[in-house]
Amino acid sequence: MSNPDAATPRERYRAQVREEIKKHAWEQIAAAGASALSLNAIAKQIGMSGPALYRYFASRDELITELITDAYRSLADTFRARAAAGADLGDLAHTLRAWALDDPQRYFLLYGTPVPGYRAPEDTTRTAAQIMAVLLDACPDEEPPGTPPSPPSPLQSHLGRHRAWAEQHPAPPAALHRALTFWTRLHGVLSLELAGHFTGMGFDPARLYTAEAQTITGQ
Repeated sequence: MSNPDAATPRERYRAQVREEIKKHAWEQIAAAGASALSLNAIAKQIGMSGPALYRYFASRDELITELITDAYRSLADTFRARAAAGADLGDLAHTLRAWALDDPQRYFLLYGTPVPGYRAPEDTTRTAAQIMAVLLDACPDEEPPGTPPSPPSPLQSHLGRHRAWAEQHPAPPAALHRALTFWTRLHGVLSLELAGHFTGMGFDPARLYTAEAQTITGQ
């Protein structure tokens, strides 16, 4: 990682302008969604010409990629910090919800409807894989110590052969299954809650989320 103190004044200015552009981009996303993101509109907001702004981000897609990478890195760093403090899988479930509620637009940029015409580069998927690695590390063994292992289910056998999504993590198929269950079921509840689909149903979404997390983690 580069040392900001060693950067030249020009480099520091460029970094500051890029951060300001991203700040306005998040404001646009919050107001109208990522599909409405406009570099020319941001240029007007910060008193810059369109061509001048393109010296900082060459395209809308480059700006979206930067925002997505920042968001994935934020969640990965949050998970790693909690895991380093001793968090188990149940704790990580509540960490995920708190992170999502803190900035729903950031959450939806990662896990909501894909931005039309945008294709994320491979680098962003590698950053996302860091989040899954923390989850896999936190997945407990399915069997108590000394218990003969149970035969894998058909899905676990499938995951054992199709594990590219887990990168090089050595987790056994049962842990892969648990991590995927954690990810899909909890994101399902979160997405519905943040999109307002529980409004008017008369129950507390936090309790539903907690119950789902307890079912998955056994805690």
